[in-house]
Amino acid sequence: MTTATTSSRTMLIGERAPWFWAGCAAISLGVLLHLPMLVMAHRMSNHLSGMPMDPEMLVGMALILVGVPLACWGALPRHRVRRGDAATQSFEAPDDMPLNRWHLITLLVLTLGLVIDVMKPATLGFVLPGLRQEYGISASQGALLPFVALTGTTVGSFVWGWLADVYGRRVSILLSTILFASTAICGAMPSFEWNLLMCFLMGCSAGGMLPVVYTLLTEIMPPRHRSWVLVLVGGTGLVGGYLAASGAAHALEPVFGWRSLWLQGFPTGLLLLALARFIPETPGFLLQQKRTAELQQMERRFGLRPVAHAPADTPHKPALGNAALTTALVVAALCWSFVNFGLLLWLPSDLQARGYSAAIASGLLAKSSLIALPTIAIAAFTYTRVSSKWTVVATIILTTLGLVGALLPAPVLSWEPLLVAVIATLIVGTNGTIAALLPYTAENYPTRVRGRATGLVAGSSKFGGVAVQLAALGGFIPTLIGAAGALLVPTLLSAGMIAWAGRETRGRRLHDLDQLPA
Repeated sequence: MTTATTSSRTMLIGERAPWFWAGCAAISLGVLLHLPMLVMAHRMSNHLSGMPMDPEMLVGMALILVGVPLACWGALPRHRVRRGDAATQSFEAPDDMPLNRWHLITLLVLTLGLVIDVMKPATLGFVLPGLRQEYGISASQGALLPFVALTGTTVGSFVWGWLADVYGRRVSILLSTILFASTAICGAMPSFEWNLLMCFLMGCSAGGMLPVVYTLLTEIMPPRHRSWVLVLVGGTGLVGGYLAASGAAHALEPVFGWRSLWLQGFPTGLLLLALARFIPETPGFLLQQKRTAELQQMERRFGLRPVAHAPADTPHKPALGNAALTTALVVAALCWSFVNFGLLLWLPSDLQARGYSAAIASGLLAKSSLIALPTIAIAAFTYTRVSSKWTVVATIILTTLGLVGALLPAPVLSWEPLLVAVIATLIVGTNGTIAALLPYTAENYPTRVRGRATGLVAGSSKFGGVAVQLAALGGFIPTLIGAAGALLVPTLLSAGMIAWAGRETRGRRLHDLDQLPA
């Protein structure tokens, strides 16, 4: 791709821009053509089940089927980044570089992107009751919806991470946003099978934002601010997404039904697309694509400077390369996913099986969550000020302590203060682990593979959700003690693996990583 080097104007995309915007227009018109049928359904208690698709919907679907590949093709650069090309020159801000308005604007836009991204799959819990009632399906059939959605997020994490390394970080975010907006029609589908297909595609789009955002922030933030920014933005996006989903459910579902919770993906996707001009591209990619004007503008805005590579015999190279660390991070992410999507998901049912009413069980979980609320701030502080590596290890060990507490005999756990303490320990440990694990991953890999590595760990952190939903479809739901016993040893093992193979990233410069093996 060639870009005019005489202009300082930031290009959102490259020379195929007309095709990109034509695709976006087709997608927008296609989604809007689904609205007449939804307006008609609103007069019938928001029910669409079994209704035939009207001509407008069919035309709209055709436009989306044409618009999505057209917009994706228009967003891609003409030339692929060959492996290692983007890492031929490192860029990093000086250690004493303060955060300026461009850093803050980027942080706000990417945090908003994460909130929107998390909000879409977070609506599943609010959608399921109304969906099951409208289609008249059983709980096991309804479990197919979160199963396909989580499968999509797992696939999306791998795919978008790879795309971010090959075609650039901003392009990957744009493609994810395009797919995200187009899957808003999931709420207009009149059959459960169509909902499943659209929900899978929605999951694919939602799975890509988190690893790419971590990767991009790692590369543009000043070194002394990078760690706390990564932890805080990720945690804020996660919490904000769930708050936005619950707020939307409270405001929209009573009036417009469960389908409206998916339709909001269209305006929020367009909002993110409109703000995409404030999302920078990674400097190494701009250099490789010879987009000199954008690179110079980025250097001015973010204080980035070319950095000479370290000698080949850099002492930072670990004895086993990155294989041992990658294995440790993947195992830790897998364990976290089973604790978060399995044990904590089954906890309300287990508490009720122990004799607690639904109200008391919810109250116990609420008390535990309030105790665990400051987790993100504490994790950000220790990650930045104490040690990144040992913060990750400590949060995993804290999760292990919660698992040990869950193995206590039922009569012992019947004492409410102890039960609340055990649940709070699990929530604190899991929240702290995921808040630190993905930033730690992004800070441990060279530029040329950072997106793929972060995507691999992010995808692994969702795999447990897929496995848990698959088990639920088969009618298998273990007890709290059974789940804790099965997860205790692997979780403790993952902490030991990171303690052994992990590297300290606090205060470390990113250009040193570009000399490490991929």
